[in-house]
Amino acid sequence: MTATSRAPEEAARIVTSSPEATAALGEALADSLEVADVLVLEGPLGAGKTRFVEGLARGIAAAARVRSPTFTLVNEYSGRKTLLHVDLYRVEGRAAEGLGLDELIERGVLAVEWGEKLPSRFRAEALSLRFEVLSPLERRITARASAGRGLALLAAWKAQAAK
Repeated sequence: MTATSRAPEEAARIVTSSPEATAALGEALADSLEVADVLVLEGPLGAGKTRFVEGLARGIAAAARVRSPTFTLVNEYSGRKTLLHVDLYRVEGRAAEGLGLDELIERGVLAVEWGEKLPSRFRAEALSLRFEVLSPLERRITARASAGRGLALLAAWKAQAAK
């Protein structure tokens, strides 16, 4: 592989039938997370990204109620691990570069809504989750990864899909 080529991206899909099922996926994935892992969450408003993060928080045994960090940009939840819930919806252009994400990632797991706005260096080894609305209750979540920890997390995701 040359320096300019990329590893092929792998993907797996899961369809959930309720908001609770979407949260349960996050809860199940939480045990696989390590400090400096990045979850890139993409999809339209109301697609289940924050509900998924609620499950992540429950999975690390965080006591706080999960709220969308649209106005605060970053919410922190502590439990067995630290979960940093980032929302880049209102962030324009390259403004995400100035949020101090390099320092945050050293403390915990980053779950980033509107993750397509995340600087590419954070997405390189991330697990990317694309949320699609199929019906008022159903969501299709497509997981993708191409390197490092992203591939390890994708393997954990695929294990959930097989259940």
